[in-house]
Amino acid sequence: MKSVKKLMAAAGLFSVLFLSACISNNESSGSGEEKLTIGTEATFAPFESMEGDKIVGFDADLLDAVMKEAGLDYEYENTGWDPMLVGVEDETLQAGMAGITITDERKETYDFSAPYFEATQVIAVPEGTDIQSADDLQGMKIGVQNGTTGDEAAQKLVGENSSDLSKYDSSAATMMALQNGDVEAVVTDIAVAQHYVKNNPDANLTLVEDDENFEQEYYGMLLPKDSEYKEQIDEAIHTIMENGTYEEIYQEWFEGTPDIEGLESAQP
Repeated sequence: MKSVKKLMAAAGLFSVLFLSACISNNESSGSGEEKLTIGTEATFAPFESMEGDKIVGFDADLLDAVMKEAGLDYEYENTGWDPMLVGVEDETLQAGMAGITITDERKETYDFSAPYFEATQVIAVPEGTDIQSADDLQGMKIGVQNGTTGDEAAQKLVGENSSDLSKYDSSAATMMALQNGDVEAVVTDIAVAQHYVKNNPDANLTLVEDDENFEQEYYGMLLPKDSEYKEQIDEAIHTIMENGTYEEIYQEWFEGTPDIEGLESAQP
C-alpha cells in the first residue's frame, strides 16, 4: 500500500511540475514580443556607419525613436546592401533602414514606410573640373554604388551598359575611387556627398547640383509586402514628426530645418 501511495504521490508531483512548466512557457511566449531584425548597409554616412561595433548615424537615431514610439523591440544589423534587399524580400529580415529611396520599381517587390527624408542626386568631381551639369558627364568615367538610384540616374545619362560606368559596393568606395583618380566623377545622394566633402577637405572635391536631370527623392523604411508592422511604423513616424523628436534628430546630423510638412504630404 505504501508503494502505491508513493507512486501516486510521485505521479501527482510530476503532473504539477509538468503543468507549471507549460504555464511558464505559455506566459513567456505570450508576453515576450518578437524582436524585429532590421538590416542596413553601414557605409552611408551620415545616415549609417560603423563606430566600433555600433551602427551610428541619422537613420540609426531615427530608427530608435520610431521603434520606441511604435513599441517594437528590434536589433539593427549591418547586413550589406544586397543581403538586406534579399532578406527583406524573403522576410528573414523584417525591415531595412539604409537611406533607401522609394521608387515605383522597388514598390513592386516591397512595401515602404511613410517617407522620412527628402533627397536628390548630386555630382561629385575634383575641384577645377569644368562640369556644370549632368549633361557634361558624357565621355567621363563615372563611379556609382551598384543598385542605387545614383546608379539608375547615371545609366540614364550614359547608357545601361556604358564602359564609362564603374560600379562599387558602397557609396564610400565610390568617393574613394574619385579621390584616387580611378573615376572622374561620382553620382550619389547629396547628403552623403556633402558629408564626405566636409569631412575630407584634403580630397579637394566639389559638388554640382542639377535639378533638371536629377529628380526629387524620398527615403523610407523598406518592408516586406503586406508587412504587419507598416501601420505601427507609419503612425510612429507621424508622431515623432509632430512632437519635435524628428527635428531634434535631424539637427544633430544636418544643418537647417527639415521640411516636415513637405515630407508628410509627399506621396512618392
